[in-house]
Amino acid sequence: MTEALGVAIVGCGTIAYNHANAIARIPGLRVVALVDVDAAACASLADHISGHGRGRPSAWSSLSAALEAGGVDVVVICTPSGLHVSLAAESLEAGTHVVIEKPLDVSLPRAREIAELAAAAEARGLVVSVISQHRFDPASRVVHEAVQAGEFGRLTSGIASIAWWRDQAYYDSGAWRGTWQLDGGGAAMNQGVHTIDLLLWMFGQPLEVSARSATLAHDRIEVEDTLVATVTFASGALAVIHATTASYPSVGTRLQVHGSRGSAVIEEDQLLYFSSTASDQEGNRASAMVPADDLRGNPRAADSFVVGHLRQYLDVVDAIRIGRPPLVGAPDALLALAVVRALYLSQTLGRTIALAEVLDGSLDAVEVRTGPKAAQ
Repeated sequence: MTEALGVAIVGCGTIAYNHANAIARIPGLRVVALVDVDAAACASLADHISGHGRGRPSAWSSLSAALEAGGVDVVVICTPSGLHVSLAAESLEAGTHVVIEKPLDVSLPRAREIAELAAAAEARGLVVSVISQHRFDPASRVVHEAVQAGEFGRLTSGIASIAWWRDQAYYDSGAWRGTWQLDGGGAAMNQGVHTIDLLLWMFGQPLEVSARSATLAHDRIEVEDTLVATVTFASGALAVIHATTASYPSVGTRLQVHGSRGSAVIEEDQLLYFSSTASDQEGNRASAMVPADDLRGNPRAADSFVVGHLRQYLDVVDAIRIGRPPLVGAPDALLALAVVRALYLSQTLGRTIALAEVLDGSLDAVEVRTGPKAAQ
């Protein structure tokens, strides 16, 4: 296969521009169709894409119409999270590869359905990947490789902190934002899920979680803007999760990995600290440990958000071309979603939640809720 794969982007909101910008930099992909019930949103994104000199994609009000028109090899789902399952099912039934913006879905039963569909589709040669772009950051790869090689000894503890600010206008910008039905949660689900995913990638599957959450700095939302939790992993390691959109003016993200023979700290996607008794040099080894990568760039540059998606799209294209599974598949996204669901269940039920209770579906019927609102 040498011709560019035709891509349909479903949902033309803010995140779709990031996908479009990444796709525009990959010769093996070309956006041929846009799908959104909002014709103005389609037109705006089409204008943006045509500005890259890759042609103007067609605009459709439904995915079925875009698929019937032909020329679509990959469907990219950028809709509100609660709409992912039906669109993924339709795409896979039509025989296209699928990329889903995080999270996999807001509903764990629906996410399980997507994972089952993905497994069946992959058996037919289709690729299904869920965006988890920070697994492709050079710093994340270095730390993960060190963990896998045992350079840190026995992992003992970790910290995943996401301290961001989202103003009220962010939540007011769409009726679906800040709702359980379509947003699926607040700071943990939408802002924190990537760093939580990295924590799981480093430490493995948790045994149990205990969490508390609250809405402290925003109005007119159902979900939390602040959550803290403790996690116990099967290995015995302990971790802390901290996720908030009420940290003005956005402190940033930080992942710490600690073990009996070494530690690492990733801050704002950069390797801030790396030390291990297995290495010749201890201390800050960021420049030595992060491999050369012309996609790395300045973590605070406007283009940095695109770079992560670009790296993951390169993996998706390679997976399609040579017929292998993508590096991030539906099972990975399902585990991250299950952990976030466990956090919300812990807040709702006021007790520690075993991850097995979430994965087996025994708590599916529990309606989750956030903690107390700020006093008026």
